[in-house]
Amino acid sequence: MSYTSNYRRVGLIVPSSNVTMETEIPALLKARETILPERFTFHSSRMRMKSVVKEELEAMDADSVRCATELSDAAVEVQAYACLVAIMSMGLGYHRASREKLEKATADNGCTTPVLNSAGALIDGLKDMGIKKVSIICPYMKPLTKLVVDYIENEGIEVQDFLALEIPDNLEVASQDPTAPSELWRKLDLRDVDAIVASACVQMPSLPSIEMIERASGLPTLSAAVATTRQILRSLDLTEVAPGGGALLAGGVPSTLAKVA
Repeated sequence: MSYTSNYRRVGLIVPSSNVTMETEIPALLKARETILPERFTFHSSRMRMKSVVKEELEAMDADSVRCATELSDAAVEVQAYACLVAIMSMGLGYHRASREKLEKATADNGCTTPVLNSAGALIDGLKDMGIKKVSIICPYMKPLTKLVVDYIENEGIEVQDFLALEIPDNLEVASQDPTAPSELWRKLDLRDVDAIVASACVQMPSLPSIEMIERASGLPTLSAAVATTRQILRSLDLTEVAPGGGALLAGGVPSTLAKVA
């Protein structure tokens, strides 16, 4: 007899040195569990990558098919590939090709599964909110950050300004203070921007900063992790809300509550 419950299986395709995706996305979905009935379990497959440089990113991406196949063995209901810069460094528009390639791998393995990636999720989140111009914070070295800027602009969203923290070691990226973006955003040129991207990277922690920035700036604020979470919910045909996820996970309305000391 098959047992059914409210638990939904989420597959995560993760760089081997990434730890933040498996922290922030579950945190958002666990927060959602406090207001809605669905429950979630998380299942990961890893691709080798230690340094955020183009050569390692390309080698890592080539391993993503294996990960998608492994996760389809577990019959997860959706797969999320979490390395925004890996996708964007593979060429303009590659988030679409990656999705098609990995969905084919799941179909070939007999368990067709929707696959999304953080790069496409960020682009889709910005577009769905009607964002035309953003300023962004990235942990990457400047050449990779420029690739991210070019990629976003190729999708029709202008990048007014960016802050590159220039951290090549992926574990060092993960060790950054998750509240740091709540002050770093003040270094950005925000003239005429429609939104702020607090972390264009699923490895750089930022979740506690999202609504802090919204309250201080008055601008919708999102991150790659927030956008990926929202796309996971969309793929599961669930209500796209989660406490602490800012405007993107609150019907497009920035948080305006007074900041708590």
